Amino acid sequence: MQTIRHSEQTLRTALISKTPALVLQYENLDAGERRLMNEAFQPNSALFEPITLHSQSDWITSHPEAPQDFEQFFNDAKRKTPSPEKCNIYIQSIGSLGNTRIISEEYIKWLKGYCEAFFYGLTVKLLEPIPVSATRCSFRVNDNTKNLQIHAGDILNFLKRKKPENAFCVVGITMIDLYPRDSWNFVFGQASLTDGVGIFSFARYGSDFYSCHYEGKVKKLEKSSSSEYSVFDNYYIPEITSIFLLRSCKALLRWIDDESSDIPGITPKHSREGNVHLPKRAEAFKEWKEWIIKCLAVLQK
Repeated sequence: MQTIRHSEQTLRTALISKTPALVLQYENLDAGERRLMNEAFQPNSALFEPITLHSQSDWITSHPEAPQDFEQFFNDAKRKTPSPEKCNIYIQSIGSLGNTRIISEEYIKWLKGYCEAFFYGLTVKLLEPIPVSATRCSFRVNDNTKNLQIHAGDILNFLKRKKPENAFCVVGITMIDLYPRDSWNFVFGQASLTDGVGIFSFARYGSDFYSCHYEGKVKKLEKSSSSEYSVFDNYYIPEITSIFLLRSCKALLRWIDDESSDIPGITPKHSREGNVHLPKRAEAFKEWKEWIIKCLAVLQK
């Protein structure tokens, strides 16, 4: 097991921009916002913890990439930014997210709220849930897990065709395992930056994904036609459990409380584009503070 940890100086060199416009933005941040930004440089930060590599098959080890600092990222010609005409994030659920419609809708509400908090200033909209058959995607039974999988690339093509004109991006979510090509075992998610579409699966976050009792396991290994989707009928996955959600909720609550106590009054503030009036971040989070507390209560039971 290996831990990737960088010194404060290395992080500051990689993350602090010298671009004048960004320097000015940082100088205009208030105390709470600067405190949040500076968490990135703290060795013992609860928000930005070191990365742990558990084996040589971990992604970072098995797929080496050239280093990229923030300056390179910011000046990348392929980097997409929202605009007044394209400022909406659309979430498309594919297949059931729970064993009842009520549970599926609750998960979607949680995800929508978190996205609105994380991607502050953008509007998050929900597309009508669809069954797997609507995508006409290829699927298979994984040779190792014996669980159903759907083809990530086919899903991306479907989302691209369905993408609304005012969408910054469309994100597909599913509780069914994904594979990007026949030679791969699985993939958690896949996206196209140029097309503004992505698909992510929560399937492997389930604590019993590899269990023989897993709901997505196929009992009969019959070769199904790529157009025969009845295998997904009544298909569902046990409830989502994610330590990431727990940690993120705690971090958001601490930030909300700290910023609210530092700033007695809430005043309107311009967005980066300068043409949209947005409230202070603490004000934007107030509606979801109660929701986050409830999530913590559920996750810590």
